Amino acid sequence: MRFLRPDYGWWLLGALAVLLVIQWQRRRRYAASTTVGWIDGASRASLLRRVPSLTLFAAMALAGLGFMQPVLPFAEGEVKSRGLDLVTVLDLSSSMQEPIGIQAMQRSMGPIVEGAAPRRDQPALKTRLEATKDAIKSFAARRRGDRLGLVVFSDNAYVVSPLSADHDYLIRYIDMVDAEILKGEGMTAVGEGLALANYLLARQTVGSDTRGRVVVLFTDGENNRGRDPVDVLAQSDAARIRVHVVGVDLETQVRQKPEVERLVASVRSYGGRYFDANTVADLDAASRTIDGIEKGVLTSKVDLRDVPVFHWFVIPALACLALTLALCTIPHFTDLT
Repeated sequence: MRFLRPDYGWWLLGALAVLLVIQWQRRRRYAASTTVGWIDGASRASLLRRVPSLTLFAAMALAGLGFMQPVLPFAEGEVKSRGLDLVTVLDLSSSMQEPIGIQAMQRSMGPIVEGAAPRRDQPALKTRLEATKDAIKSFAARRRGDRLGLVVFSDNAYVVSPLSADHDYLIRYIDMVDAEILKGEGMTAVGEGLALANYLLARQTVGSDTRGRVVVLFTDGENNRGRDPVDVLAQSDAARIRVHVVGVDLETQVRQKPEVERLVASVRSYGGRYFDANTVADLDAASRTIDGIEKGVLTSKVDLRDVPVFHWFVIPALACLALTLALCTIPHFTDLT
């Protein structure tokens, strides 16, 4: 336990000294002669008569300690939290409205005949966008030490949420993202999305900040508009920004295109990871893997929280004061000298 205002203790001692001087000055001085000492068995007055004075002194001392603001250190010392500045880049091209997992289902159940009625035991499939949003929300919920941001893109890229430690705020914005936001667009400008994420990290990162910076890109297609994503990846690497890419139910013929293979190779060469996520489970596994490999240390700070315990002194002080008043009503404890 410690006191936030120990200087009040000197005021307390001063007040007690003044009261003692006043009490000493108020004593009546007189000259008298007594024969009590000649009487056999004479004794002094009982010390119990001084109990009210003692309880009054205790009340004042305890009240003074209460005014000194006693506290118990609840948490004191250096606190290091692990985290990153991390921007999620989400593809909103028109193909993200297609159901996820069709290719995996075709491999396990055989080809689906066009126009055939769906089987009764076949579960309703989420769209690629819905499944990706769920994976991003789960990822954000696990990254409590990070500042997270969100960028979406189609023909162009847009900031939905700047970097923020308020993850509930971010998750609300993720819920608001749907196909209607970029209804007039439909292309896949991967390079534009990465470039805007780089810009967002550069603008919101303080020069002396030691946090790592990461971009996680979710896309279901190849770049077909805007700047070359490979060139943007080189800029990310120069700015010490690591980029991971998650291919959301990427079709086999698209995955095998030279431009896509060049993008994947560039991501890996700069220290990032590429994930093929053809199902909802794959998306969740990719986000959990990124969560496991991306850890950083935020700036250290001193966290001090004190629990007030003035009631430990004030309540006994009130009890002593009440006892003093009660004793003063009893003639035996009344000091008439």
